Amino acid sequence: QVKLVESGGGLVPPGGSLRLSCVASDLSFSTYGMNWYRQSPGRGRMLVASIGDSNSATTYEDSVKGRFTISRDNDNNTVFLQMNSLKTEDTGVYYCQAVRWDSRYWGQGTQVTVSS
Repeated sequence: QVKLVESGGGLVPPGGSLRLSCVASDLSFSTYGMNWYRQSPGRGRMLVASIGDSNSATTYEDSVKGRFTISRDNDNNTVFLQMNSLKTEDTGVYYCQAVRWDSRYWGQGTQVTVSS
């Protein structure tokens, strides 16, 4: 059974940093594009960052460009989201998603709270 497990969330003051990880199991990881979404209180899920499968091309939502970096380690079935210069509006539950033409999977999410 495919499983995606996120970790690395927590409470951090404005201006701080966090590194999220998402480990995939029972998945042909290198054939999937990987996404990070954020769900803020009272809002739907918003795509924050994406990374391609083999060529690893990356895209970012405008508000996180220059602050967040998505990367992947195909040898260890892991995708990362390095978040720097965090702002209060970055608060939310962060979900990773694996996407391919024939299937998509979600993790259970990890809470990120940016507050002083």
